[in-house]
Amino acid sequence: MPEQTDFAALIAGHTSVIKMINCGESGLPVLTRLLRVVQPAIGAASLAFVEFAPTGGRVIAATGGAEWTIGRPLPATDPATVCLLSGPPVREVSVDRIPGALAGEVAGRGLRRMIVARAEIGGLTVGSLHALYPDGDPLDSSQAAVLGYVASCIAHMYGDQTGLPVHGDGPVVAALADGLAVVDREHHVRLWNPAAALVTGRPTGEAINRPLPFPLPESGQVLDHRLPDGRWLRITSGELPGPGALRVVTFRDITDQQRRDLDRDLFVAVTSHELRTPVTVIKGYADTLTDHWNSLGDDDRRQAARIIGQRANELARLVDRLLTAATEHRPGNEPAAPFDLADALRAAVVDLPADVRHRIVLDLPDDLAKALGDRHSLATVLTELSTNAGKYSLPDTPIEVTAEANERTVSFRVADRGIGIRPEHVERAFDRFWQGESGDRRRYPGAGLGLYLVRQIVEQQNGWVSLRPRTGGGTVAEVRLPRA
Repeated sequence: MPEQTDFAALIAGHTSVIKMINCGESGLPVLTRLLRVVQPAIGAASLAFVEFAPTGGRVIAATGGAEWTIGRPLPATDPATVCLLSGPPVREVSVDRIPGALAGEVAGRGLRRMIVARAEIGGLTVGSLHALYPDGDPLDSSQAAVLGYVASCIAHMYGDQTGLPVHGDGPVVAALADGLAVVDREHHVRLWNPAAALVTGRPTGEAINRPLPFPLPESGQVLDHRLPDGRWLRITSGELPGPGALRVVTFRDITDQQRRDLDRDLFVAVTSHELRTPVTVIKGYADTLTDHWNSLGDDDRRQAARIIGQRANELARLVDRLLTAATEHRPGNEPAAPFDLADALRAAVVDLPADVRHRIVLDLPDDLAKALGDRHSLATVLTELSTNAGKYSLPDTPIEVTAEANERTVSFRVADRGIGIRPEHVERAFDRFWQGESGDRRRYPGAGLGLYLVRQIVEQQNGWVSLRPRTGGGTVAEVRLPRA
């Protein structure tokens, strides 16, 4: 570790990050590059950035010895989350003194000191940046100052909405009541109630005597308007009696309703699109058997029946996934129990679709520790990850399944040599109905539900799952479960 911060390296590296931004890059690639620049400059063993949303946090970027934490969730009720969101915005802490399982795992790897800096926008925390160090000499004050500066830079990236937040919702302040404003004939604000400040995030002092920060519908009309941060407002207006030509405006946050409507529309669209192909094939072969039974040979009949069976299996699996996503029912609700992960993976491979099963290459240690979770749900997890790997790689390439354990977790990886995943898509891929390609020109079929369900199943078992590009091409999916 350098005695002082290497400012020359920091400035040179920061310049390269700015060049990335100026060339149009954004989001996770820029954030990860920034962390890789800062880590050696401040002599840290590793850096990690946790993004916070109303439901809690998640590690979205990390370098050095903390890369294994990528994808790890921090629920809003986790003691570590509460600790990170309180206290001074930049401070040095002992990892041993932070409650929670994640801090214990970090300390167990020899990283016992940490500088943490919160990234804030208008008093709202969007994330926290962590520099981790082993025990040793006292840290230089410049390292904390640099980390605070970098956290401010990251907050600025969030403010620009350039590929961040990764999870889409960000630090949203929920409306406790309808916002209310009174505007004059030029649409300048004359009254701005506290709920209006809560709904819009714009304090009263910044709103009074300034133009209304969203369109004004005609009197008696209703307008749904999307704000730059992605939230939706439902706005109504009406005339106030008197000579001043004033108008009263009421508005409320309807983001959740819009999201539900979008999910419903997506469900209908995906269902109709994805069900059409197997149903058409089944009907075509069934009609062929019915209309041409006597003219077909035994081999042709068996082939038609075999294809009907394959497509029926695909259809059943697709319907099950669609219904699971639509009803919010998740597999894996059984109480957690110790189980042999290696044995469960071997058993799950047997039930994989034939075109995927023959490509699986298992490399599992004989003495792998037991995991804590729901063994039965592992078949669903492996099926989704392996079929996903098969879909995005050539048919004759292997799909490698490996496993390992450390003192706190047991993990397995599903790796392919396919087209790979773009860094900015490693989190979006877990969104419901999300597809890397859209429209009728998609090269790869699917409902966009497999990885969404995998994350739901794994996180119910206090584990986490992540994706990353594979060196040399391809994708690695990693699942970590608590060690029994």
